[in-house]
Amino acid sequence: MQLLASNKVFGGLHQRYSHQAESTQCEMTFAVYLPPQATAEQPVPLLYWLSGLTCSDENFMQKAGAFKVAAELGMAIVAPDTSPRGEGVADDPEGAYDLGLGAGFYINATQLPWAKHYQMYRYISEELPALLEQHFPVTQQRAIAGHSMGGHGALSIAFKNPERFSSVSAFSPICQPTTCPWGQKAFTAYLGSVQQAWQEHDSSLLIKRLTPEQHLPLLIDQGSDDSFLAEQLKSETLVDAAKQLNYAINFRMQQGYDHSYFFIASFIEDHLRFHYKYF
Repeated sequence: MQLLASNKVFGGLHQRYSHQAESTQCEMTFAVYLPPQATAEQPVPLLYWLSGLTCSDENFMQKAGAFKVAAELGMAIVAPDTSPRGEGVADDPEGAYDLGLGAGFYINATQLPWAKHYQMYRYISEELPALLEQHFPVTQQRAIAGHSMGGHGALSIAFKNPERFSSVSAFSPICQPTTCPWGQKAFTAYLGSVQQAWQEHDSSLLIKRLTPEQHLPLLIDQGSDDSFLAEQLKSETLVDAAKQLNYAINFRMQQGYDHSYFFIASFIEDHLRFHYKYF
């Protein structure tokens, strides 16, 4: 790993690193916040934050205002990049924001030219945890959260691996990517036209595979004034599926809030305290 930056904040350290990733076959960047309680003798639990379209590892760390509460609770946070990057990594030829760089969708691509580098599911669920738990003072207690495309990533990864996480939360998640324009475009490119492959990354379908014992504590905040709500996010599909399963999720429609980091900053403390309760 190469340390790119280090800043002291609320008694802890915010650091950015790059490393050569085996899964994505390129250099990946992530940011980690270590609270003041984190030492080799006293490792702390870790929250994975997955960001949305166009974001990198920097957006959440700079805009969410999470460090004060994380320092109080003694919780580490990691924010990986949203896609592979670098020379030779495929990108949308028209420069669209919803495909290619910044739009990895947290899945393993199977179609060319994407398959070589776009292995974000493997990176988030396997390689990055192994790296963090080997080199940083963190425990194997993990929670996962995200926003928009990252909310889709957090939910789908948690539902596919409920034994790895103690809780999951999301802001404005893409709940049914198989039926929304963002998801259909990305899944067609990355996974091809076979719908069964798409279903393996659709949270509104994955939730139905869980047994009652696998029902993780789940908090979702959605802004009522989010311009993407009806066409892209489709939160009602997940809420309806949870009701059918008697899965007691905490879904909160926040009146007047939109899709921005102003929304995330307003409620991030709730999410950190929610996850801490289940560590």
